[in-house]
Amino acid sequence: MTDTAVNPNRFEVRVTADSHFSWLRTRLALENTMMAEQRTAVSLIGFGFAIVQFFERLGQMPGALPATHPTAPLYLGLALILSGVAVMLIAIWQYWRGVRYLWGGSYAAIAGMTERGLGSPNIAVAVLLTIIGLFAFFAVLFRLA
Repeated sequence: MTDTAVNPNRFEVRVTADSHFSWLRTRLALENTMMAEQRTAVSLIGFGFAIVQFFERLGQMPGALPATHPTAPLYLGLALILSGVAVMLIAIWQYWRGVRYLWGGSYAAIAGMTERGLGSPNIAVAVLLTIIGLFAFFAVLFRLA
């Protein structure tokens, strides 16, 4: 029977400079992934809002034919905005899960810091984008924009 079969940890964690820098690269990759998800969410929210505004203005232009399905752009825009908010909420959840994993168990020794570094500007931006997305959703839904 091997040592890994008895031990619930899959591999041995050694506190060395190499493992510390590997931990830092993993943490920065987690931050980079969060920023990519934020860009995706902003694109979805912005595009959904733009679709609603564009087709609303298009219907008001002189000489424009009436739409066959006048509520379709509204529903598409709302779906895109809500998708952006969902992407942001999932990204926040994945980020917290990843950070907790990196600071948990035997990896805490590799981090080389005494305090848990759960705070990040990425989280503040993600929460702000979620609030903005929800505002855009309800603004379009109730025609506040």
